[in-house]
Amino acid sequence: MKPILHLALLILLSSSALGQTTVRIIAKDRSNGDPVSRVYIRQYQGDSLMSSQYTSLKGTAYFHVSTKEKTTFELEHIAFNPLEKIPAKVFSGKPSDTLTIHVRMHYSKERLIDGVVIKPIGVPDTIFESARVSVTDFEFLPDNNLLLLTYPKNLKKGTELVLYDGFNLLGEIPLPEQGQELIHDYRGNPHVLTDKNVYGISQKNRQIQIAQIEKDYYMTYIAPIVDTAFTKYYFSNFNPNYPAFDYFTFDIVDSSYRKIAKVQDDLMMELYRSEFKWVDVRTKLWAKEKENETGVDKEVWVGMYYFTSSIYYKELYAPIFERNDSIFLFDHYKNLLFKYSYLGDVLDSIPIYYHLQPKENGWKKHLIQDYETGEIYIHYENAGKAQLRHFDTNTGKLSLPVELHFKYPENIQIKGNSVYYIYRPFESTQKKYLYRERLPFEYQSQKTNKGTLVELAKP
Repeated sequence: MKPILHLALLILLSSSALGQTTVRIIAKDRSNGDPVSRVYIRQYQGDSLMSSQYTSLKGTAYFHVSTKEKTTFELEHIAFNPLEKIPAKVFSGKPSDTLTIHVRMHYSKERLIDGVVIKPIGVPDTIFESARVSVTDFEFLPDNNLLLLTYPKNLKKGTELVLYDGFNLLGEIPLPEQGQELIHDYRGNPHVLTDKNVYGISQKNRQIQIAQIEKDYYMTYIAPIVDTAFTKYYFSNFNPNYPAFDYFTFDIVDSSYRKIAKVQDDLMMELYRSEFKWVDVRTKLWAKEKENETGVDKEVWVGMYYFTSSIYYKELYAPIFERNDSIFLFDHYKNLLFKYSYLGDVLDSIPIYYHLQPKENGWKKHLIQDYETGEIYIHYENAGKAQLRHFDTNTGKLSLPVELHFKYPENIQIKGNSVYYIYRPFESTQKKYLYRERLPFEYQSQKTNKGTLVELAKP
């Protein structure tokens, strides 16, 4: 069921030396004063989602809030009625002080709900179907709604954005350009990527609104940021045409940068740079001129323009994921999983082997993180059948393969121990539908950054 309680709290905070303070929200039942647990609270700064969490058994939740910008909170609970906007008092204490907000909630005695059909494990459940449009991409939104990128006939003749709550269409809007894919930034804000622009997507009164963003700006300054934790930003200098890149952290408190990891395919780098030996003299002179002009090695210029077009060049894939304030880097070229603290310090490493011999085992060069539980799955494909295997980040062991029902599913994503994908039967007139299958796992929800990109951001 969809959330039924929305509470917005406006907090006006005085500026402090650090620019941050702590806000404690205490939710209680208005009738008896008992604490209300499992209240889902989202923290917004302007229109951007900053963080979200549930209240504890004592009905409390803590947030780090910037004192320089307006911050609002939304509270949701299935068993309580909506509340009106309640302004908080102005906080003028020390930066180390904590602002406490007491929220009293009205219990709902009656509520009618629709029937819910729960399909058994391995049986596909149709989440979205339409006789008019096909689904080409989808994103999970923080309020549990789905954002769908659809098209009536084919992608070249127009695309549309659809807001869907799992039961009803809440809104739709045609795009001024051909939408290529849906992406989200490090804060979880959804965007649609087109050939020339990036459009930011927002919701207002359960309707979709879009705003144009310069593509060069987005790809240069936003896309490289692949994760955040507390005051740290994690970003990379990844270039699809170079067989090495670095991961960095940036601390917004002291504006310090730190390199935490270097990823490199040594064999690919050797072949990449040796391409300079085999090109003609004219090309060598051109590369030398570019080296003098930019300071970039002449061998890199030749490798970027020639070797990357050959069948031997493979783009690097070494994604990072966050879970419970730990960072996991899957370095497929050192055959190691590195575990970092949120500060960027290496805590441990374990060997990994699932990616070796991909032609035999069918590895699709694709790791998927569950949006809710934070668990990580490896994607394989054998004879057209997609298979998922759970990866244990403590031991490096894989579960038995879980085979999806349909052949060649598209855009596989996982949320809440269920896998979602797009599929249309071969040689069928059916539109592309969105399906869901339950997985044979029951992992609990954990703290994850909803802005984390499953794939490595590509500037």
